[in-house]
Amino acid sequence: MMRLMGSMSNRLAFGLGVLGLAFCGMPAAAEDPSTTGSVTKLPIPRFVSLKPSDTPMREGPSKDHRIKWVFKREGLPVEVIGEHDHWRRVRDSESTDGWVYFGRLSNRRTVVIRAGKTSAEQNLYRDDRETSAVVARLQPGVIANVQNCSRDWCKVSIESYAGYVRKDAVWGVYPDETIK
Repeated sequence: MMRLMGSMSNRLAFGLGVLGLAFCGMPAAAEDPSTTGSVTKLPIPRFVSLKPSDTPMREGPSKDHRIKWVFKREGLPVEVIGEHDHWRRVRDSESTDGWVYFGRLSNRRTVVIRAGKTSAEQNLYRDDRETSAVVARLQPGVIANVQNCSRDWCKVSIESYAGYVRKDAVWGVYPDETIK
């Protein structure tokens, strides 16, 4: 069995400033799950992942706006909560939101492992049941590629490991979402 470590440093603070994001009259996160993006016509909210590391998150939807954060981890899942031209308003697993240029986002589905209730680590199981053999122990912050998700489980891969993790042990998929 292997322990896979995650980095809790997903982003780098790049300055202080206004944390409220009422820029350009843009709407806040969509409350209605049937909302679609005005640009892409894709569902809002939805999960995507970061393509390159060193992805800046800005206070508003243009390069004229200050950089709030710089994401340091390729593949990190983020939630798209708004759209404006070539910019996507995203929220990370720590509920920080801001604007990222669309070219820095990928439709590849990933999740980040959450801390467990009784132990910081989460088990990666061979099959989609807790009585199955444990393949690896995953520390909070590990990023995994999503292969599919059922009602309660997600099949994921991390480096050369693959297996199942409980859906409530990850951030990057919705509780009622299935992925095929």
